[in-house]
Amino acid sequence: MTSFDLKPLFHSTIGFDRLADMFDPGTLQAQDKPTGYPPYNIAKIGENQYEIVMAVAGFTKDQIQLTLHDNTLKVEAATTNTAEDKIEYLHKGIAMRGFEKSFQLADFIKVKDVILRNGLLTVSLQREVPEERKPRTIAISEDVSSDVAPASAENQLKK
Repeated sequence: MTSFDLKPLFHSTIGFDRLADMFDPGTLQAQDKPTGYPPYNIAKIGENQYEIVMAVAGFTKDQIQLTLHDNTLKVEAATTNTAEDKIEYLHKGIAMRGFEKSFQLADFIKVKDVILRNGLLTVSLQREVPEERKPRTIAISEDVSSDVAPASAENQLKK
């Protein structure tokens, strides 16, 4: 029997939890190892709150740019190696290369806050469904006069 691993499809998607659960309830669990540079985590903080944390050690906030277009959040960073060009490294283990990482956001996911602290870029996201798109309960009124049938029901009975 052939089985398909759909986990790579959901590494860069936020807010599509129900879609992931349809395929496999364990699709976005913590043991999944995201690929690519820079390393990142995606966490569901609450019912409608998410967080992306990216390891961007060595980058300043001026070198990182975030853009949101058509539900795609793009994080880009460029390096300026002016001082590093003159340094001879005996070992260089800290990757200081530019990157571009995109995350596909579900409808109604909004970026609430972005913080760069201790080499970690934290992007806080929240799902904000507009009132007109939320399910609503419709009240049923009770007819107080039981003697009179609705006009449409009377017409149906006569035919």
